[in-house]
Amino acid sequence: MNMPLPSDRLVLGSSALAPPRFADWKLAMKTIFGFWAIYCITIVARAFLGSDPLTVLANKVMTVSFGIILTILLYAAIASLSRGQSMRRKAVVAGIGSLLASAALAGSLVMSEGHLKTSREEIRIQARDGVVLVQKGDQVRIERGAADPVVFSAPRLTDLGQREQFRVAADTAVVWLFFFAAWSAVYLAAMSQQQALDLQKRAAAAESAAQQAQVRALRYQVNPHFLFNTLNSLSSLVMTGRSAEAEEMILKLSTFFRSSLSTDPTADVSLAEEIELQRLYLDIEKVRFPRRLNVEIDVPDALTSARLPALILQPIVENAIKYGLGNTRDKVTLRIAAEEPLPGRLRIEISNFGGVALKSPRRPAPPAGTKVGLVNVAQRLSARFGRAAAVEHGPLNGGGYKVALTLPTSRDDG
Repeated sequence: MNMPLPSDRLVLGSSALAPPRFADWKLAMKTIFGFWAIYCITIVARAFLGSDPLTVLANKVMTVSFGIILTILLYAAIASLSRGQSMRRKAVVAGIGSLLASAALAGSLVMSEGHLKTSREEIRIQARDGVVLVQKGDQVRIERGAADPVVFSAPRLTDLGQREQFRVAADTAVVWLFFFAAWSAVYLAAMSQQQALDLQKRAAAAESAAQQAQVRALRYQVNPHFLFNTLNSLSSLVMTGRSAEAEEMILKLSTFFRSSLSTDPTADVSLAEEIELQRLYLDIEKVRFPRRLNVEIDVPDALTSARLPALILQPIVENAIKYGLGNTRDKVTLRIAAEEPLPGRLRIEISNFGGVALKSPRRPAPPAGTKVGLVNVAQRLSARFGRAAAVEHGPLNGGGYKVALTLPTSRDDG
């Protein structure tokens, strides 16, 4: 059966591998106007060193305007002709585009020479032999004492031959080629850095998503495992006619799942909230073992606001009851204790002790179980804290078993 794709599903195809065209236009505009702003600052500074700055600046308006347009076109060429290509391809397009842009700007300057205003600034140079050279606009005047001055008018480019015009245009193009090439290098470097940062962010997001998925998977192993054991206990209570105890267990079970399932699987809870969930669970187990299970909880008030992963104690408490009460018919004490061995470090110990272990060779071997327990806890802590957390476990000297969790933690200020 063919089913339509939901609107929020991401379909990867050839077009999804390359970023959208002109996606980095904001970055490009920043570099373009930044470069031309620096150029404008230099020409303004040079203009006000002379006596006729307004004319100099007016003559530069067309150069700056056309130059900005050419730089934007150069960016458009790089973004269009090398979209989704390697950085080498982008550099080749940028090089060819810079050459064409510099040639276009040089040609426009040559053709617009006749429309430029003549500067009124006069520059006087005193030569060693007493001759004074005076330059004003396109005229050079030589003053020689009492003799009449000799005036030379520099020829306009339009008065020169085609060869000379081409040489002047080529010299101007070389100067502007370095400008456009420098902008291209800065733009490509900025784009490369932005792409690297985007890749780093995506990698971090993917790692975080994978970690959260792992934590969710490990967390969701707990509830089915616990539910399986509890349903078996309910079945035993019903079959033995203990309906009142079965009803009490159902009520406590619904309260437990309502509390646990309302918590985000990847969220942290306070130690007080975690202990309260374990009290609900232990109340359910007390229905099963009313005379054989004793619970001790020793958590200082100063640690109740400490943060830790939700339901991290559940598999350990469950195993402590399963194997502690399953190996004896005597009364067993389950103890949960917390302490802060170092600032920012939380240590929680779950232990079971008491009772004499059954030694009958006829007693069947305990079931292998679903292997949640310590493996689940260790994997969750590793996914959440890495090497900053530790799980220690082993038998007690006087009988019983202890599991100790050490993990970094913060306090709940709220």
